This record gives sequence, structure tokens and C-alpha cells, in this order.
Amino acid sequence: MDLRKLKTLIDLVSESNVSELEITEAEGKVRIVKASGVPMMMMHQPAMAPAMATAAPEAAPVQPVGHSVKSPMVGTFYRSSSPGSSPFVEVGSVVKEGDTVCIIEAMKILNEIEADKSGTVTRILSENGQAVEYGQPLFIIE
Repeated sequence: MDLRKLKTLIDLVSESNVSELEITEAEGKVRIVKASGVPMMMMHQPAMAPAMATAAPEAAPVQPVGHSVKSPMVGTFYRSSSPGSSPFVEVGSVVKEGDTVCIIEAMKILNEIEADKSGTVTRILSENGQAVEYGQPLFIIE
């Protein structure tokens, strides 16, 4: 579900007498609950279909070595402050705690994301313009 649709749904709940709204679509389920006059949103990913008995087991995902800088919110990931400008960091960039490493746009608000550890960026895990989830690793710093 795209951010514009989510914003529209949140605005509808905000401006109406509805206290709770739940929508299920192919890409997941969204539940918006108005508590104390402020809507809150919860997203659920659809359950995966059970694997066929003949399917080979999947390998466990490999956890990257180093410190993960994770997304503090759901939104759209951007490596630079504007299209055409250079990225905040590249692989090999040395960052200090508090340096801006990317921007996440959520509901038309651009949020600067800062490194929460000093070190060298060894991996960039998201693509420019990609939707990211809360807690999703964005960078690896060693």
C-alpha cells in the first residue's frame, strides 16, 4: 500500500467520528485506531503460503557483520538531499555518530537519518527511492 493511500486513510479517520479502520489487501493489512484523538497505524505483512513438502528448505538469511543503522520509520529511502546531488555517504565513507547518512520521506516530511555509531560504511542495503519499513537495516558500519 503506498504512502499517499495511507495518508488519505489516516486523514479520513482523523476527520471523522470513526475510531477504528481496518483494511486488508494483497500486500498486507493496515489497521488505523484513533486513540486520544490521534490516529495510530499498524501494518501487518500477509502470511506466507506454507511451503510444499517437496520444496527444498531455504537457507537462513545471513546477518551482515557490523553495526546496522536501521530505519526509525516507514517511508521512502533517499541517499541524497535532492535528485542530482551527491549521496550523503558511499561505501568506504567514514562517519561520526550524528552525521546524516540518508533521508526518509514519510507523509511528505523529509527526515534526516543520522549515524548512531562512528565508523566506516561497509554496505548500503537500500536502493534510492525504495520503500523501507520500521527497523529495516539501511547501512552497515564497522
